[in-house]
Amino acid sequence: MLASRRRALVFAVNLGSFITILDISIVNVALPTMQAALRIDMAGLQWVVDAYALFLSAFMLSAGPLGDRYGRKRSWLAGVVLFTIGSAFCGLADNLPLLLAGRAVQGVAGALLIPGAMSLLTQAFPDPAERARAIGLWASCNAISLIVGPMLGGLLVAHFSWQSIFLINLPVGALAIALGAWGIQESAHPEHAAFDPAGQALSVVWLGALTYGLITAGEHGWQAPATIAALAVAAIGLVAFLWVEHTVARPILPLGLFRDAGFASTNFASFVMGFGAYSSLFFFSLYLQHVRGLSPLEAGWQLAPQFVATGIVSTVFGRLNPRFGLPRLMIAGYGMVGAAMLGMMSFDAHTPYALSGSLMVLLGLGMGLAVPATSMAVMATVPRERSGMASATMNALRQTGMTIGIALLGALMSGRAVDHLAAALARLGQADARAVARVAVTQHALPAQPDGVAALFADALADGFHAAMAGAGVASLLAALLLLWVTRGARPVLRAA
Repeated sequence: MLASRRRALVFAVNLGSFITILDISIVNVALPTMQAALRIDMAGLQWVVDAYALFLSAFMLSAGPLGDRYGRKRSWLAGVVLFTIGSAFCGLADNLPLLLAGRAVQGVAGALLIPGAMSLLTQAFPDPAERARAIGLWASCNAISLIVGPMLGGLLVAHFSWQSIFLINLPVGALAIALGAWGIQESAHPEHAAFDPAGQALSVVWLGALTYGLITAGEHGWQAPATIAALAVAAIGLVAFLWVEHTVARPILPLGLFRDAGFASTNFASFVMGFGAYSSLFFFSLYLQHVRGLSPLEAGWQLAPQFVATGIVSTVFGRLNPRFGLPRLMIAGYGMVGAAMLGMMSFDAHTPYALSGSLMVLLGLGMGLAVPATSMAVMATVPRERSGMASATMNALRQTGMTIGIALLGALMSGRAVDHLAAALARLGQADARAVARVAVTQHALPAQPDGVAALFADALADGFHAAMAGAGVASLLAALLLLWVTRGARPVLRAA
């Protein structure tokens, strides 16, 4: 391949990954503005984030086989085109259904782009040293997109509109398409492609039903008929999905890999990373803007220390690994994430920036250690020929964790906030205090009376935020303990990773 074409390929792949990762972080700071503009409730906000994460995770396992079967260039270009179309849908949406449709299209497209990037770089750079440099540049681009996302989102919302966070993807997507069409050479290996349409359909059914059930629980309660029905469908769908994956000849999720304790534990840790750390952006944005009263731009800057810390650690991780080893780095990373989130249970409307910023840095440091260490550990537990499947599984589980984290922790946050506000309103003599509290929390519609209700709402939402951070923090510490047991206990399967 000509050097100029390879440069175009690298530039195109990095642009495609940039907008895909960017839309994981940039949306969160715009959520309160979207809520006011579109008049949507808390459940709607959860779906704005989860529609993207759900389809991203559900289709990621099929993305690699699609590229193998129909061509990696064709699959990747289709992903960029779809992502650009989805971004246009989101930017032009004037109601929640259209916005969610655009987010779903973005999620499907992202599932083609994220694993497709690694495959294209691997094919274009057969020399190991050149491939390592290309993949390192790609990883740095992903880290930069996470860093600039909250700040760029706050800037765009402050000076333009919430729609601009999606419309900015259009020129970037067009440039990526042009460069990719010229620079990428087609390659395919249909004989290696899995074909599992039943498994793909069932993965969307069970994960979508579970997400709907958890979000509905936060809005209407765990005993609501819609909640119970959705969770029942999710359970049946999950059992059916596992049965299909066990029996089909070429599954999208080879269950046999999970017999290895190292593979199972590191993928569980990846799920927890999505459940706790990745989903936390949703809750941070609500806390900073609804409890602290900050603008979107101010909220974006408040979030910056986390991603700067993650980016710094990611750049020096290659020097830390030989010195400390993957097991220690993983355990330290998840421990730091858990400690940071448990520390955030002290946040209220008057928390000084010195404390909040310090805990954001601690969270970012933990993520900077845990994410690359987990990725490398997963790869070390499988043969080289299964590395693509292992990578797709790990990324899909991380995004699934994020989807479930926003839904489940969001339900905990809403429930705790409603209980807190209802009790406070009842003490002030408010009629139908619980109904008023539920409307206030889920729809951000505060009653005119009694006086001081805005402060009560902020306190209630802070209490709900504490519940979400408790769940995320405990899950992260449990992951650290599991990794400690696997690496040092009865089955030290990761010592050599």
